[in-house]
Amino acid sequence: MTHRMIFFPILLFSTIVFAQNDNSKLKEKAAAAADKIESKCIEWRRDFHQHPELGNSETRTAAIIAAHLKKLGIETKEGVGKTGVVGILKGGKPGPCIALRADMDGLPIVERVNLPFTSKVKTTYNGQEVGAMHACGHDTHVAMLMSVAEILAGMKNDIKGTVKFIFQPAEEGPPEGEEGGAALMVKEGVMENPKVDVIFGLHIESAIEIGTIEYKPGSFMASSDWFTIKVKGKGSHGSQPWLGVDPIQISAQIISGLQSIVSRQSELTKAPVVITVGKIIGGVRSNIIPEECEMNGTIRTLDNVMQQEVHKKIKITAEKIAEASGATAEVMIDTKTLVTYNTPELVKKMIPSLQSAAGINNVKEREWVTGAEDFSFYGTKAPSFFFYLGGMKKGQDPKTAAPHHTADFEIDESGMKTGIKAFCDLVFDYMNMK
Repeated sequence: MTHRMIFFPILLFSTIVFAQNDNSKLKEKAAAAADKIESKCIEWRRDFHQHPELGNSETRTAAIIAAHLKKLGIETKEGVGKTGVVGILKGGKPGPCIALRADMDGLPIVERVNLPFTSKVKTTYNGQEVGAMHACGHDTHVAMLMSVAEILAGMKNDIKGTVKFIFQPAEEGPPEGEEGGAALMVKEGVMENPKVDVIFGLHIESAIEIGTIEYKPGSFMASSDWFTIKVKGKGSHGSQPWLGVDPIQISAQIISGLQSIVSRQSELTKAPVVITVGKIIGGVRSNIIPEECEMNGTIRTLDNVMQQEVHKKIKITAEKIAEASGATAEVMIDTKTLVTYNTPELVKKMIPSLQSAAGINNVKEREWVTGAEDFSFYGTKAPSFFFYLGGMKKGQDPKTAAPHHTADFEIDESGMKTGIKAFCDLVFDYMNMK
């Protein structure tokens, strides 16, 4: 009995060491493949950058992705969530279903960066003639995930379980009057058949140095709600405001009142809140007090309970300020994204995977972000982990890096290899945890 008790721990230890060594070999093989595919990844990225497509119109991008997946022998579904593509790679051994996501759409911006592959595309957005540009790095996301698909397809027999590649349209939002993005893909069952056990996503960042990965457990990125407030008053001549009810002056009071929700009514030590009025429409002439004024803006919160509280407070604030002046206010709020929430237990388990891909000193925890991501919808169906990938050249001052969603946005392509390795290492480590 004593000999058996000693032998069992030795056997268990040997089994664990063997599994770890085997996994390390897989990651080394994937890293070598990432080195080899890097030039192809850059070519893909430049092609997508030169031919950007807006949300729900990514037909060329989707066709290239689908053709690539089919060539690799990966089961491919097209037209998911309008123009989305889903690849299903079934490994040679039983195991979990791991999803990896990349968004595909560009933005209605005229590019100002002088590159050999600068976008010259002109298109239509909500009835307006606009330029088109990959001003948020989605072109790099697609190229990286295509690279990961090729690497993992070449290691199919070593994979335990299934890898689901989700190429998503319209992360920046669909055209007015249309559904789209992650919410629609989830609605159409992208997290089922096979059921996803865990999902990972990344976003390249222009102000984070290449080779660096940043993350945050729990609430990471803000929810995004868009609101419209219509103030209805009574028109009058500009010289006789007492004969009317001025909706523009009342709107100014409401804007000030909305900021008091942030500064005086929200528990900011719990989580930040941002309310922005970005557009005001009212009046046609300087000496006419109009009958109506409309405000459009956004709400950013990092706590789901606070999100609902802020919605109620905006409605009360607008309605009561308007009522006090003899006007009415109609408030409409449209939820675009939820809080992007990184499952803490999952993050803790997977940090070593990011460290093996980027190096221990290059993986850093950060504060939350008031930008929003519709990756949040996938997190309602499975544990999720979303992180930032450096795309700024080494040594550059982050303050000088052009922000996302601007005409001068630019990415150092050498940072993509770290993203490829990170996705591969996450897959190999997670599949061996089960």
